[in-house]
Amino acid sequence: MAVPAIRIGVTDLFWIFFIFSSLQPMLKQRMLEASRRRLIAEIERRRGSRVILLAHRQETMSFLGFPIVRYIDINDWEEVVRAIHLTDPSVPIDLILHTPGGLVLAATQIARAINRRKGKVTVLVPHYAMSGGTLIALAADEIIMSDHAVLGPVDPQLGQYPAASLLRAVQEKSKDRLDDETLILADQAKKAIAQIQATVRELLEGKYSDSVSDTLAVMLSEGKWTHDFPITFDFAKVLGLHVNSDIPIEVSKLMTLYPQPVRRTPTVEYLLGNESLSEGLSLRSPARTLEQFPSRTVGNECVREETENRAWVA
Repeated sequence: MAVPAIRIGVTDLFWIFFIFSSLQPMLKQRMLEASRRRLIAEIERRRGSRVILLAHRQETMSFLGFPIVRYIDINDWEEVVRAIHLTDPSVPIDLILHTPGGLVLAATQIARAINRRKGKVTVLVPHYAMSGGTLIALAADEIIMSDHAVLGPVDPQLGQYPAASLLRAVQEKSKDRLDDETLILADQAKKAIAQIQATVRELLEGKYSDSVSDTLAVMLSEGKWTHDFPITFDFAKVLGLHVNSDIPIEVSKLMTLYPQPVRRTPTVEYLLGNESLSEGLSLRSPARTLEQFPSRTVGNECVREETENRAWVA
């Protein structure tokens, strides 16, 4: 008995392509997540620690996806604090930070949970931990950052305005030339700076002398620099922060599993491992990318996209 032939028309091919295109981003994301879990487990095995990763990057799901800008929020606070509480105090925690910052409340509560933990907490910064990320790093027993990683000031932001700049603007004008909203914002700015300074002193207590803690609290919050000012490894040491650059290579590899949205034409190319020795190194960089100077772009975007009256550290 002959088997009837199966005919596939143009419409059938279109639907097959559509279904495949819809599932492909999901499958790709699942594979990426599995690779992340395997590498995190490898870092935990090598360092004998519990790894908690707080990474904020734009992620896209290719064909039908869209980019999502991330920052430290209430959900991050809940998840990180839960992971800390579920970890035995005898087990060291390695907190990997890659973030432009976020909400003051969320960053502060994560930092306090780290500060009050009996076991050791190490913060690792492979690229950048700006603003609220820096506040969290200050709470750790040890800060490990790569030679080219950066931290940032923790001066609070009110909507799109730096708190310190609001105060300076009010001081330079007579009160009869200021509207009520500006005066209210200035009052909030003064309180926000005082609160951040008190929080920094609280986090540094016992790790630094009182004089160093006071100096750092004021310098990092008074608006001495722009909010995206990069505090490099060398400058962090000049400020008196306890930092070292012995960051594990596995942490750098882990960050490759948190890519930015894929471009059609890559702006940076290079060969890995022995390929660069046998075939030569290929570099093409027609434009500077977000990964090269993330703090200067992401930090400002993160501040400006949030609601006007919400207090931010980033």
